[in-house]
Order: sequence, then C-alpha cells, then structure tokens
Amino acid sequence: MEINEFAKKVCNALKKELGGSCRVECKEVKKNNGVILHGLLILAEDRNVAPTIYLDAFLEAYESGVTFGAIIQRLLDICREEALKEHIDMDFFRSFEEVRDRICYRLIGRKGNEELLEDIPYIEFLDLAICFYYAYHGDALGDGTILIHNSHVDLWDTCTAELFGLAKRNTQRLFPWVCKSLEEVLDEIAGQGDEAAEASSDVFFQEVPLRVLSNVKRIHGAICILYPDVLEHLAQAMGRSFYILPSSVHEVILLSDTGMGSPRELREMIAEVNSTQVAPEEVLSDSLYYYDFTDKKVKMIF
Repeated sequence: MEINEFAKKVCNALKKELGGSCRVECKEVKKNNGVILHGLLILAEDRNVAPTIYLDAFLEAYESGVTFGAIIQRLLDICREEALKEHIDMDFFRSFEEVRDRICYRLIGRKGNEELLEDIPYIEFLDLAICFYYAYHGDALGDGTILIHNSHVDLWDTCTAELFGLAKRNTQRLFPWVCKSLEEVLDEIAGQGDEAAEASSDVFFQEVPLRVLSNVKRIHGAICILYPDVLEHLAQAMGRSFYILPSSVHEVILLSDTGMGSPRELREMIAEVNSTQVAPEEVLSDSLYYYDFTDKKVKMIF
C-alpha cells in the first residue's frame, strides 16, 4: 500500500473514532537531507499544539502483519498519552528578547539540503552548513527544537551574524560537549554499568585511539567540533592530529592519526555506513575531515 493511501485510511478511521471533538489531518513533513515523512496531527478543539506522529513506521508495521485495528488503537493511545493539559501560549516566539538566550546552532550537509537552505539563515563550513534553531524547554511540551527561518530573522530584525554570536554562546552552555571512547558509548547503549566502562576507558584510550564526540543530550552533537577550544583540547590529550568521521548529525568519531590506515579507505567506510546504518535524515556527510594539531584547523580531505 502506498503511504498516501495508508495515511488517508488512517485519517478516516480516526475521524470516525474521535467524531467532531478533534481535527485530524495528515501532511508531508520535510526533514534533513530532503527526506519527506508523513505526519499525523490530531488537535483537540481547546488545544493549539499537538504532537506530530509519523506514519511511515506504522505503514511498515501494517505491511509486516500488524492489524489495522491495532494500529488505530495505538495511535489513539499515543494521543491520550501525549495530550496537553493546558493551552500553550506561543506568542513569546515573536519577541527576540524572549528567545535570544536559547538560540543554538547545528550542522547539516549542504548537499541534499539545497531547497531548505534557500529558506533559512546559515553559514557555510567546508561542505556543511551551520544553521540555527530555538531550543524549546517547558513543562507541557518538554524539550524540542524550532528551526529558525528567514521569516524569523525578518520578524526579529536581526541577522545571521547576530544569530551566530548568540548560538556560539548558548549551545555550549545548554548542551555541554562530552567525548568518550567507543567502548564506553557501546556499553551505555548495551545498558552496561558505568564502573566497568570507567575501569577500561584509560586503557582503551591508549590502545584504540577512537573517540565519540557529541553533547550530553546526544542530539545535534556534531556541532561540538565548532565549540571553542574543544578540538585543540582533545588534540592535546591525544598528543597528535586526528581524523574526524561524521557518524551522523548527532555525533562524530575521532580517530588519532598514527600514520597507519588509508584516508581513502576511511572515506569509503563513511559512505558505506551512511548508506546502510544511518537513517537518511540523520546523515551529515560522506566526507572525511582532519584536525591539524599544528595549524589548529579542520579541513576536508575527501
């Protein structure tokens, strides 16, 4: 079944279940790298904000044998679980003074995002783009991000340079960087205890010079390569220059340059992992980068 046909079927079923108490609609949502997902919005009459539920995964479940009735019930459950208890006043977003302390930046690839970049303020960095978002935090909605568009720049009477200055200060403050060995990261993913990871981290750092750089939230953490003095600090700890492998928009992998290995092979590995292991909307770049300990600069090798 095509996703549009499935979305229409879901909307009709939910409208029947909910009656006229909610507005139900489906829309295409453009994500990073030109990826288009299909979002479901269910908005109660006394609410002005609703979560977006992406139907693409539900279609996969349906085609794998999950009944349509079970999918509709799960969607209804999600709506009840995430239903907001109060009306959210978003008028604050019209005031630059209200938002300036939570304006942050992140990295995306320029290739594949050409259409998006026409509509947002950004700064070129190698083959990447530094773009800006508002880091929302509140009791009702929790944590989230609002991408800053050119229309916001006009509304706030600001400019890209001012956004960059604010983001440079805010992002590191709100999302401090963290760099761990690959073993520590894999232990965390596997749910193993911190004590074992800590006991082996020093040895692993020396024997396998591979580190994962992100922020404490592990969201849009690839931007940490632009945090002031971070790469210089890590190069001093390693005692040498290192390669930067863009694992995703959320983190990068640092590999000490020990004189062994082929940069071309690393570049091929990045492309292979991106095409097989990383969600399309989370791919940062297929390029290989290098931090020169002497020049204290990041450059693109391939």
